[in-house]
Amino acid sequence: MCRRKLETDVDRIEKREFVAELSEVFAETSMVVVTRNAGMTVADVTQLRRKMREAGASFKVAKNRLALLALEGTRFDGISPLLKGPTALAWSKDPVAVAKAAIDFAKTNDKFVLVGGALGTQLLDANGVKALSELPSLDALRAKLLGLIQAPATKVAGVLQAPAGQLARVFAAYADSKKGEAA
Repeated sequence: MCRRKLETDVDRIEKREFVAELSEVFAETSMVVVTRNAGMTVADVTQLRRKMREAGASFKVAKNRLALLALEGTRFDGISPLLKGPTALAWSKDPVAVAKAAIDFAKTNDKFVLVGGALGTQLLDANGVKALSELPSLDALRAKLLGLIQAPATKVAGVLQAPAGQLARVFAAYADSKKGEAA
C-alpha cells in the first residue's frame, strides 16, 4: 500500500510539472495548432516531431484534461473546445512555420488531422491554419523587407557615384589628350 501511495504522489508531481511546463509554453509562443493523431504509429510521430523541429516548432501529445488546466488564464484558452478525443498540440514562435509543418505532414499522412488552432487570441479553424501556412515565413518576410529597404539606398549610391565616375573619365581623357599634344 505504501508503494502505491508513493506512485500516486509521483504521478501527481509529474502532472503538475507537465501543466506548469505547458503553461510556460503558452505564455511564450505565438501560435498553437490542435491536431488529431488517432492511429498514428510511433514512426509517424517521430517523423512528425523531426519535421516540426526542422521548422522551429514543437509537437506534444497531451492529455486533454492537463492541457485544459494549462490553458486556463492564457490567451489561448479559446482552443479549449477543440480538445476532444486523441489530440496533440504543436506550437512555435513563428506562426507560419508551425502551420506549414503541420499542413505538409497532413498531406502525407491521412491519420494526422488538423483540427484548428489559435494565433494569439484569434481562434482559427483548419482552413484558417491552411491559409496561414500559405504565407511566407517570418524569415522570408524579413529578407523581403530588408531588400526593399536596401534597394533605394543602393540606387541612391549608384546615382551619386555615376557623376563622379563620368568626371574621372573626362579628366583622364583630357590628360591623355594633353600628353598626345606634348609629344
